[in-house]
Amino acid sequence: MTKTKKQNKIKLISKEPLDFTLLITVFILLGLGIITVLSASSPTALAESGGKSSYGYLYKQGISAIIGIAVMIFTSKIDYHVWQKQYKVIYWVCLALLLSVSFIGVSSGGAKRWINLGFTTFQPSEIAKVGVIIFYAAWLTKNKDKLRNFKVGFLLPFIMIIPMVAIILGLQTHFSATLVILMLVSILMVMAGSRISHFLVVGVPVAIAGIIGIFAFGEDFRLERLITFLDPWKDVAGKGWQIIQSLYAIGSGGLFGVGLGNSKQKYLYIPEPHNDFIFSVLAEELGFIGCAFVIILFAIFVWRGIVISMKSPDMFGSLLAIGITSMIGIQVLINIAVVTSSMPVTGMALPFFSYGGTALIIILASVGILLNISRNVKKI
Repeated sequence: MTKTKKQNKIKLISKEPLDFTLLITVFILLGLGIITVLSASSPTALAESGGKSSYGYLYKQGISAIIGIAVMIFTSKIDYHVWQKQYKVIYWVCLALLLSVSFIGVSSGGAKRWINLGFTTFQPSEIAKVGVIIFYAAWLTKNKDKLRNFKVGFLLPFIMIIPMVAIILGLQTHFSATLVILMLVSILMVMAGSRISHFLVVGVPVAIAGIIGIFAFGEDFRLERLITFLDPWKDVAGKGWQIIQSLYAIGSGGLFGVGLGNSKQKYLYIPEPHNDFIFSVLAEELGFIGCAFVIILFAIFVWRGIVISMKSPDMFGSLLAIGITSMIGIQVLINIAVVTSSMPVTGMALPFFSYGGTALIIILASVGILLNISRNVKKI
């Protein structure tokens, strides 16, 4: 028995080669993202610098990418079971960071979601996404034998997420982050073994009622976004401006695009084209072929993440892998849906592409965790 336990321990901490396909895919996405940030941000950077430089955003994103790669390498070498041991601490740290925004946070664009560190700002909600994945992967693993029960397998997991949702949605008015976190929790629960019937009978009606309530009794701007989504041409110069310009950019790209750096919509037509609507600039410059290539890269990322999850040596590793993969996949789907006017406009960055230093570092750190899980898989 002692020998068997020792063998299992050695197997869990053995350092097999990491998933090379996943690593190469991440580097290609990161490289394309930096190039796109340079192209999309150059007019804005030039305007903000008084005509002195068009590389301001590129420098910051490049530095963040270098730091992010270093962090990714670091987390890829840390045994992922370390996170499982600290899952309760991680939950409370995330909750404290989210709550601290109300006291020391800074506002931007009418929302208070950021903490200013002096040299940079960051959104605690980005850290919370990864924290939620770690917490639920560990908690569900610990309670794996009780997940068929309604109270433990359905009710309790959603009760535990209420404090975070209340802060992110109620105090920070961050609907997209709330949506991602709730979707992540639901995916992890289903993958862990919670009954799908509980979601169909209780979860779906509650979710629909909640969304209707948010739009009906919440902030007016959410209702305005829904109205604009249904008919953006009703207010071309106002609420519908951003999405209309995005559609102009995508339509102008055609099959092969107008060429890298030749976008016209990025010249202050699309507000902050290097952020949430960077995919529109990519579509205009690289066309359908370029967009298809990027989407295929994301599909490869999701595929490798699913394979790693399926081949993981334990339940925690499997849930952690599928959680990280889902986090990036969900954000990609929502971002592309928004810029193509397939869903109402909401603030959702495109992973590896949208400008944002701390968000990029956090994504790369989570990829490092995914790579570490792949190290513990003997053959993928």
